[in-house]
Amino acid sequence: MTDATTTGLPDGLLLDSLRRRMATMHGLYYQAVSTMGPEHVNHFEREGVLPIAFSLFHYTNMEDTTFMVITGELPVWNEDWLERVQPTINDHGKHRTVEEMVHQRLGDFEAFKEYQRTVFDRTEAHLATMDPADLTRVLIAPPYPPQVASTYSARCAGPQGITVLDAFECWHYQHGLRHMGEIELARGLVGLGGMTS
Repeated sequence: MTDATTTGLPDGLLLDSLRRRMATMHGLYYQAVSTMGPEHVNHFEREGVLPIAFSLFHYTNMEDTTFMVITGELPVWNEDWLERVQPTINDHGKHRTVEEMVHQRLGDFEAFKEYQRTVFDRTEAHLATMDPADLTRVLIAPPYPPQVASTYSARCAGPQGITVLDAFECWHYQHGLRHMGEIELARGLVGLGGMTS
């Protein structure tokens, strides 16, 4: 199937690219967490500078919760994961201030890594079996409610609204790379290097 209204590229080619890019981006997160400890992710630099713990939990929890909008599946995050991971703030923080989220810490970093892998594996498993035709399914049609209208995905969407492809591209892939950039910068503040050149 070709959807000329969006890219003019075959949907199968788009889906193959999306699968590879998501797996590669997830791989950067795995590399990051495998080379850091709690002392790195929970490091407090100064007021106004979010710790690595924020970027890690925020992105993973956002991928988990927005997956529900795309697929209808409930988030992985629940009371059991809360008890195991022990974040100081049980919130991804999208609608909170920097002043609030600067206090985010991960109580059990190993448990967080398990949660992260569970979320990322679920996303990749869904993409591996997804029908390419589903990429053009509209998730949110205009006019958008205020909380959606100001988002990056609303700016990227075509006239039909935010599609499954827009959601994966904006909510997962581009969002993940944005926070990976924050993590790479913050790694320099704790004496660690970046991971890509």
